[in-house]
Order: sequence, then C-alpha cells, then structure tokens
Amino acid sequence: MVSLGAGGGNSPGRQAGPGIGGCHCSKTRVSSPLYRMDEESPDGLLFKDHDFSSNLLKQLNGLRQNRILTDVNICASAWEVPCHRNVLASSSPYFRAMFCSNFRESSEAKVQLKGIDPTTLDQIVLYVYTGEVHITAERVLPLMEAASMFQYPKLFEACSSYLQSQLTPSNCLGMIRLSEILSCETLKKKSREVALKYFPEVASSADLRELCALELRDYLGDDELCGEEEKVFEALMVWVKHDLEARKRYVQELFKQVRLQYVHPAFFYHFIASDALLQTSPACQAILETAKRQVFSLYGTSAPDLKPLCHVPPRNSYQDFLILLGGRKDSQQTTRDVLLYNGQTSQWQDLAKLPTRLYKASAVTLHRNIYVIGGMAVRSGKSLACPNVYIFSLKLNQWRLGEPMLVARYSHRSAARKNFIFSIGGLGDRQEFIGSMERYDSICNVWERMASMPVGVLHPAVAVKDQRLYLFGGEDIMQNPVRLVQVYHISRNTWFKMETRMIKNVCAPAVVLGERIVIVGGYTRRILAYDPKSNKFVKCADMKDRRMHHGATVIRNKLYVTGGRRLTSDCSIEDSDAFDCYDPETDTWTSQGQLPHKLFDHACLTLQCIPHTSTFP
Repeated sequence: MVSLGAGGGNSPGRQAGPGIGGCHCSKTRVSSPLYRMDEESPDGLLFKDHDFSSNLLKQLNGLRQNRILTDVNICASAWEVPCHRNVLASSSPYFRAMFCSNFRESSEAKVQLKGIDPTTLDQIVLYVYTGEVHITAERVLPLMEAASMFQYPKLFEACSSYLQSQLTPSNCLGMIRLSEILSCETLKKKSREVALKYFPEVASSADLRELCALELRDYLGDDELCGEEEKVFEALMVWVKHDLEARKRYVQELFKQVRLQYVHPAFFYHFIASDALLQTSPACQAILETAKRQVFSLYGTSAPDLKPLCHVPPRNSYQDFLILLGGRKDSQQTTRDVLLYNGQTSQWQDLAKLPTRLYKASAVTLHRNIYVIGGMAVRSGKSLACPNVYIFSLKLNQWRLGEPMLVARYSHRSAARKNFIFSIGGLGDRQEFIGSMERYDSICNVWERMASMPVGVLHPAVAVKDQRLYLFGGEDIMQNPVRLVQVYHISRNTWFKMETRMIKNVCAPAVVLGERIVIVGGYTRRILAYDPKSNKFVKCADMKDRRMHHGATVIRNKLYVTGGRRLTSDCSIEDSDAFDCYDPETDTWTSQGQLPHKLFDHACLTLQCIPHTSTFP
C-alpha cells in the first residue's frame, strides 16, 4: 500500500506502482501531449489541460452538425441553422440577452435574424463553434457588419485588419466613410494615414471630389498631409469646380488651409494670385494682397488696413536633409558627387551627380531646390569661369539648367533671401578680382546688377538675417585677412562697413543659428556668434581643429560642420573627413562620425523637402 499523506512515500529502493492512467505518484513527471502538471503546491499538483476547451468546441460542433441536443434554429430568411442556446449565449452578449431574458426568442424553436444573409450566418455559427472564419474580399463587409451586430469584437477587429491590408490611395477615402458607418476607429485611423501620406494620388481620385466641405477642410488643414502646398491648392480648386454653384461659397474658408508661405512664388503669381474665382471673393483678395507684400515681396511692406498673415509652420511631412555636393575629394580633382545624409539611419546616400565638374562654385537652397552657381569648368582643355546655374530637385533627383548669371565667376559667395539669390565677388576668367554683386529674381527668372561691395574681398563668411546681408572678413587681393564686417541693406540696395578686431576669418562658412549669425572657423578653431541687434560678438566653444575650406549648415537648431582642411600642430595642412555637431544650448561639440571620404571646398546645405513616395507598398 502506498501512502499519499504528509510524510508518506516509498521506502528507499522501492519503486511505486503505476497510478491511474499510468501516472506515477512519485515526483517523476510524465510528459503528455494532452496535459501537463504546471504548478506544484504544498497540497499537490495543479493539473491544466490546455486542449480541453478546443476539444470541447469540436465535440459541440459535431453535435450541432448531427442535430444532437440542438434546441433552437436561427434563421436568415428561409435558411435555418440548428444550434445550442447555451453555446450561443456563452459566445456573445447579444445572444445572452436574447436567450437569458424574458424575450420571446428565449423559448421559440426558431429565431429569425434580420440584416444578415445565409452565407454570413453560416460563417458566424462556424466562428462560434470553432473560433475560425475565412475572411475574403467578397465577404468581409457583411461579416464585419454581423460581427458588430452580434458583438464579436475580435472577429470585428480581424475584419478591420484585413481591410487595412487592402488599403490603397484609390480606396482610402471610401474606407474612411465605411469606418465611420461601422464605428471602427482602427480602420479609420489607418485609412486617414494612407490618405495623408499619399496625398498627390488621393487628390486625383473621384472620392476626394465627393467629400463635404467640412471633411475637405479637415483633410487639407492636417499637419500630417504629405504634399506640397501647390498640390493642396490644386486639390481645393478641383473640388470647388466639381460643383461650382453649390461650393463656391466655401472658397474663402477652404483657401485658408493653403499655407501660402511655402508656395513657390512663380506658382503663386501665375496660378493663385491670378485665379478668377479667388478674385471674386474680397476676403480671398485680402489674403492674396497680404501674401504678396509679406511673403513674396523682398521688402516685406504691408498696408495698414491688411491683417498680418498668420505664421503657420510647414507641415510635419517636411523633412530637413543635409546635402553635400561638389568639392575636392581625397585630394583628387573636383568631384561631381552629391551626397544626402539620413539622420535617422546615420547613412549616406548617393544622389544624381552634378552635370559637370565645377571648381569653387557656390550653392544655395531656394524653394525646395538647390542652385549651384558659377564656378570654374574645363572646356576644350581650358579652365574657364562659368556663368551657368544648375538647379537640383530632390523630389525628382534630377538636375536642370537655369538662367545664367550676368558675369562668369568662381570663388564667389552666394546667399538666398525670400525669392532672391545674391552672388557676390569672386574671380573672373583671367583671375581678375570681381567686386560686383548680382541678384537673381526667381519670379521673373532674371539676373540684375546690384550695388558692389565697398571693399573687394575673397572667401568671406556670408549670411542673411532679416533685411541685411552680412560679409565677415575674407582676404584681399594680396591674401591678407580683412578685418571688416560689410553689410548690405537689401531693400535700399546700399552697403556700409564696420571695422572690428574680432574678425580674422578666411575660407569660413557662416550660418544663422537662432537670432545670431555664427562664423565657423577659418584658419582658426574659434567660433564667433554675432548678434545683429546688439552689434556684439560672443565666443562659443572652440572646434577641435583649426579648420578652413569646410562646410556648415543648420538642422533643427544645431550646427553641423563637414570636412574641410585642418592645420596640424606643426602647421602642415591635412584634408579632413570629420563630421561634427555643435549644440548651442549646451555650448558643446560632438562627433557624428566621418564623411564617406575626405572632402573640402564643397557645398554643405540643408534642403527641406517632402520625401517622395513613388509607389504604394
């Protein structure tokens, strides 16, 4: 006899006999595919049969199929399905209320269900008895409606997940309407994400033209919309003209959703400002006049009777990309490479190469494009100063030829302000010193001569802040540092100069960082921040090396410095592949790694753009 009480057990060397089902009563575990003892307690073992419930459902489904112990027929029109009341009541609150309350269905042999077809009824019953259902494109909608009506939330979400997997730009607006009818928030959220992310494709769909005014306003005003403002305006006008008489009264309210600050000026003047429908609305005309004077005018004047155009940030879909282009690579000849840095992955990506090799060209960003201006090019074996302008679109990853400058120049400096580009100084074909400045008007697509700088310099640090263009330092024709700040008043087309002992930079970039202009190195490690309002310089944390011919740009209020040449402790010159970041809040530098190769005399720019989604995954 085997004792199972406390302190009982087999004597040493004696084997216990088999228990019920072949399970020994010693501490030896017997593994089984059907059950296992998971938890040991002072009073024994807790037995868990993990397949019991699924086996029970299978047995119940077998009884149902053979009409054994079934006590109700649920019907869809003339179609009847025998079931067990207790199984249905256990599966959903809907059937629990039907069969466990004082409704007449609780005692009827047949229960007629409205709003469901026979095929869907079969699928619901199969789900109740097996926990399985096959969702297809043809059956998903009636199945989802039935899951909502009979209160099967997991089946409802499974149908929602299936529909989400079928989303495309052509059907997402229809899916939003469907999600509202079915009160499905997960489907609505995903459909809206697709509609916003693939806005250009969605804007051309017939579904957009069927939106009501409030829906369109909510859609076009969303910060997450991935599309240029030109596309937003075009979508608005297509919607209005689809039913002009009924919809023209909404033009004023909907036009406010177009963020005019980020529209290309040529598009603004040629398509928006001249639109006949907008001209019929006094309120729209006032918005246009304000935009003309405050956004697209270089002089920023505003009439006293016009309300200021409220500042609206760019949509969240815009991203800042760091771009490097041209320069001298690994001490070799001038490169045509164009590189994009992805801050999220810390990876460099090759873009379309420059159309030609340009030595000491200048480059700026304007209207989501890069303008590469002038430089020295080799033609027929001769090096010649070039007046050409090449324009790069990140969205298309393509270059095109722009309007050439009036004067061919290289080793010059360029800066952009609103709709204009200023190109200053440099050298000509015969290496003659050029003190002139010219300005490009992107609206009229012309270059025009402006006032020349007071003192001709090469390689100054250049930046634009508010209504003024600043030239810091540089060198004269004898390569001596010039301790000057030369300031150009843009609206007056006049210059003035200030002497200062703080300036001694050559071949250094300058950037606008917050309210200050930062001069980055230039044969020195020193970083100077200039406050135009107080006309004072402040020293920032030094760079690690004495640096020149490097690039610098600002992304999200941080300064990034790339490549260049550095002076070693023994005054020799080395090319650099350094990639560093300065944080003005902490006044500290951190390394971002290395460039793909050593590089100097290159352009380093920040380009704000919406990533192009050419295909829907």
